[in-house]
Amino acid sequence: MPIENPSREEIRDILKKAKRIAVVGLSDNPERTSYMVANAMKNAGYEIIPVNPNVDEVFGIKAASSLKDIEGHVDIVNVFRRPRYLPEIAKEFIEIDADVFWAQLGVVNEEAYEFLKEKGYTVIMDRCIKVEHALTK
Repeated sequence: MPIENPSREEIRDILKKAKRIAVVGLSDNPERTSYMVANAMKNAGYEIIPVNPNVDEVFGIKAASSLKDIEGHVDIVNVFRRPRYLPEIAKEFIEIDADVFWAQLGVVNEEAYEFLKEKGYTVIMDRCIKVEHALTK
């Protein structure tokens, strides 16, 4: 199954509806891409939930060690991890019943994509959420 992202219009609608973004692999290092992208989304008004067992907090927000440690509903799970970790993250994603699984630019895993699509989830891969958000303005 080839990876097919939603249309630009669908992505715009997703970003308009979403409020809470769990960022898997969010670094507390301001020079890392995950930090810069999440910070831009936070500044755009989204609630950011850092998910990284190796950091205590990012942006003054306590980090969750896994998706399962997050309380309340998550609209988008934005993943900054190597592609090989996506199937494992996809299973956690289903456990918390988030709305959209979003793998950042350069991150693609067909197994995770097929697993989530077969269950009816919206999946976006190999796209930067910050760039897509900028295109919706």
